[in-house]
Amino acid sequence: MPAIRLLPDTLISQIAAGEVVERPASVLKELLENSLDAGATEISVSLMQGGIKQLKVTDDGGGMDAEDLPLAFARHATSKIASLDDLEQVRSLGFRGEALASIASVARIALTTRTGRAPHAWSFSAEGGVQGGAQPAAHPGGTSVEVSDLYFNTPARRKFLRTEATEFGHCEDVYQRIALSRPDVAFSLRHNGRVISHLQAGDAARRVAAVAGEEFAGAARALDENSSGLRLSGFAGSPSFSRSSRDAQFAFVNGRFVRDKLLAHALRQAYHDMLHGDRHAAYVLFLELDPLGVDVNVHPAKTEVRFRDARAIHQFVFHAVSKALSGSAAHTGAAAVQPLALAGGVNFQRLPYQSSLGVAQPEAAYQAMFTPPPGPVAVPGGGAARRAFESIREGMPAQAETDTPLGYAIAQLHGIYVLAQNRQGLVLVDMHAAHERILYEKLKGALQAQGMSMQKLLIPVTFNADRLEVATVEEHSGVLQQLGFDVALLSPTALAVRAVPSMLASADIAELAHALLREVREYGGSRVLTEHQHELLSTMACHGAVRAHRALSVAEMNALLREMELTERSGQCNHGRPTWYQMSMADLDKLFLRGR
Repeated sequence: MPAIRLLPDTLISQIAAGEVVERPASVLKELLENSLDAGATEISVSLMQGGIKQLKVTDDGGGMDAEDLPLAFARHATSKIASLDDLEQVRSLGFRGEALASIASVARIALTTRTGRAPHAWSFSAEGGVQGGAQPAAHPGGTSVEVSDLYFNTPARRKFLRTEATEFGHCEDVYQRIALSRPDVAFSLRHNGRVISHLQAGDAARRVAAVAGEEFAGAARALDENSSGLRLSGFAGSPSFSRSSRDAQFAFVNGRFVRDKLLAHALRQAYHDMLHGDRHAAYVLFLELDPLGVDVNVHPAKTEVRFRDARAIHQFVFHAVSKALSGSAAHTGAAAVQPLALAGGVNFQRLPYQSSLGVAQPEAAYQAMFTPPPGPVAVPGGGAARRAFESIREGMPAQAETDTPLGYAIAQLHGIYVLAQNRQGLVLVDMHAAHERILYEKLKGALQAQGMSMQKLLIPVTFNADRLEVATVEEHSGVLQQLGFDVALLSPTALAVRAVPSMLASADIAELAHALLREVREYGGSRVLTEHQHELLSTMACHGAVRAHRALSVAEMNALLREMELTERSGQCNHGRPTWYQMSMADLDKLFLRGR
């Protein structure tokens, strides 16, 4: 008997379904895209139990004839492309001819449809990949597709579905993205018989306000730029509407929602001079170009694209958004950029061996580090100068007796830089960048050793959360525990953080939680700890690092310097920028023309 054999068609379809149908939200996305491709102007969605029990999409599109129905459920059968040339310039949202076949292989599906010229409608059903026959039915022009009991015939897959609230959260997310992409189409959403959303057809501004919120709409700047066959339109949020996560970022390419690294990088660059590293822009942007210039056949989920002239796309998007933001600055002035929320207060002595910077030291070294130098110290001048020096000399070891690479702190400049002197001369340290690298390395080591220590909060930090954040906590509680977080569900719209990693206890807990949940949701529980561990830990470290304009004591500054000396790669922050710079005595002499 040969070792290689052909797989049954049903099993082939079920394998394909694993790529297309991950959860109810995946089904909803495929059905909504089919409705839009059919020319619908009104689409209604009805869900039961988060779409697990039942998911129904009804549209007023073109419909199908009876002879098309069996082929609609066949694998690789489609009306949208017919040749390689068509595939290279896809103009429809769907094109693979896999969606209905994949859904039908793992669920019970019933379709009723009617074309405008037909005297009556036709219904067709399939269950677990087995098709029924076409039957006459009553239905207005358009199509209704009802999907029930997802994964009823594959229990191993069904057990990976989450709670009703989790699955509904993902469905609502898909609904909102599709609704943003087509403001000219009316949409409605029901869940368990209750109306959740009703969106009238209208212009883009009204749709963005209805979906992304009035606050975003009020702070956003409209743009519409054209160049060499490229068009970028939509709304770029002003820097004053920055977020702690990427949950308000929507990018569409030829009407298709995408997650594209090139576009994301161009947009980050456009906002680079206006937002702090741990803040994220908000935008709803639509890029239109010749379909020949973009490959959408990259992944079955169709959320990834590949541009044929990536450099031109990057430059166009960057300049278009930069122009829009510079225009908004002219109107709003300095008020457009608001001060960032700072981390909580400092109590350097609250733990016996740990500073507020999360810098732990053995007791003997800790005490020795801050022992004042013995004996008199000569200070030029007198009065105020002497008192100023005496106020900072406490805790600073005698550099004449102890030589360290980064020296010892003498002052803090504008709450941003630490000034220190060593044998070579002057050391300037970006305290946030340096502390960020220290925390990143510590978090990475703790995660790899599976020893992330948690600090319980005396009073849990509560905050409002959207459905997907709540769903992420329910779905990935184990991953959050591995990362040192204990997050509990208070209500369908509120969460409570009860414990955090000890070294991040001084961070803004709510902001940190928002950012963490966004990363876990975006990359997935397993991948966020492997493929995207760097991004995740960088986000955590950035939120935990000491903020600009935080006044540090000399003892804290020196503790930071010592930790930098003990930390690998401490010369660069997590974004590749330098954390410190040495100016030798010779460099300083040149500045003041000494010796000439």
